[in-house]
Amino acid sequence: MSKRTIRKTAATPAPATRGQGTICIQGGYTPTVGGPRVLPIFQSTTYKYEDLDQVERLFALKEAGYKYTRTGNPTVAAFEAKITELEGGTGAVALASGQAANLLAITNIANAGDHIVAASTLYGGTYTLLHRTLKRYGIETTFIDPEAPERELQKAFRPNTKLLIAETIGNPGLGILDFAKFASLARKFDVPFVVDNTLATPILCRPFQLGANIITHSATKYIDGHATSLGGVMIDGGNYNWANGKFPDLTEPDDTYAGTRYVEKFPTNAYIAKARAQYLRDFGACLSPFNAFLFNLGLETLHLRIQRHSDNALALAEFLSTHPKVNWVIYPGLKGNPNRARVKKYFQSNAASGILTFGIKGNTKAARTFVKNLKVAALVVHIGDARTSVLHPATSTHAQLTPEQQRSAGITPDMIRVSVGIEDAADIIADFDQALRGIGR
Repeated sequence: MSKRTIRKTAATPAPATRGQGTICIQGGYTPTVGGPRVLPIFQSTTYKYEDLDQVERLFALKEAGYKYTRTGNPTVAAFEAKITELEGGTGAVALASGQAANLLAITNIANAGDHIVAASTLYGGTYTLLHRTLKRYGIETTFIDPEAPERELQKAFRPNTKLLIAETIGNPGLGILDFAKFASLARKFDVPFVVDNTLATPILCRPFQLGANIITHSATKYIDGHATSLGGVMIDGGNYNWANGKFPDLTEPDDTYAGTRYVEKFPTNAYIAKARAQYLRDFGACLSPFNAFLFNLGLETLHLRIQRHSDNALALAEFLSTHPKVNWVIYPGLKGNPNRARVKKYFQSNAASGILTFGIKGNTKAARTFVKNLKVAALVVHIGDARTSVLHPATSTHAQLTPEQQRSAGITPDMIRVSVGIEDAADIIADFDQALRGIGR
């Protein structure tokens, strides 16, 4: 459904040979002759039809088109088409937040009584969703150490396991996922492999090429890039057999849509078609056309920004690694980091995104003083912004976890997470230097 709808609104697929930079700028939308060169904002909730027969066909999924902006909109469709092309998928659904994207990615295929295997290094909000909220609805999760040997991780899987989920770059532990191992597990147990690619973005890493079946993003982060808009997106790789008997909701008739069998009617993106038809309709966590417009603008410079974020992060990491008031530094691209080899193996370039963590010497008081001393960087609950920011995960994003769960996620009491912006690297480094040296004065 998603792909057919996209074609109807001048959001068109393009040759696979186009470079990522060209897709960032021109993907997803093809101007008509005499029409606007820039993707317009279709700020409308409703759409006009010719007769009752057409509307009937739309509601029975027999014809592609827009019924109501909750389930589809031309501006949103163009954004979906662009991110689909960037990731190399077959279709996408944009949502109101990254959390909504992860929720929908899971609930689209997991029901009460089902089981999930998840990396313990997932972002705190995703961890809580799986550990607490979904458990209340009868979906149980087993968390695994992504660095454990494959033979140990196999023990986590059950007959009712419906998916395996992890992040390309753990947040904030910053481990790089061993795609070969996780893809092997997913194949062995014949479950879809879901990857949150938020921190790497499709510019640095393309998980579908590494064995993933579903990709999610918090578009609020690097896709937007300017801290203006909330949104998320999930993309189907079109590379999983949903007719293997484990997912009857995709193969059996949906009586709310005239008995539609998603695998039969939408063979290349049944997963996305079902998510749009059922869960956008029922949950209503849709992306607004205005935010889709802003995300499209953000994508136009993503290939430039992510390189600058990465370069600045490496420069700051190298500086902090020799600072007398710093205990340790973790950045996947830093020389000596154990994940550097995976960056070279799985990423499109040696760039490793714009997030780093470091341990500050002293107690929590020292961390509080450091944050107050900053002048260029700011304390915010966000990452992926053009502006440099910091956070203390143990008392904020991961405060809901027990000390043991925090350690499992890579969180320590002395950890400062830094989202390195695209300012001049020298100014960022000077700011961190003065803020660190001001501790204890």
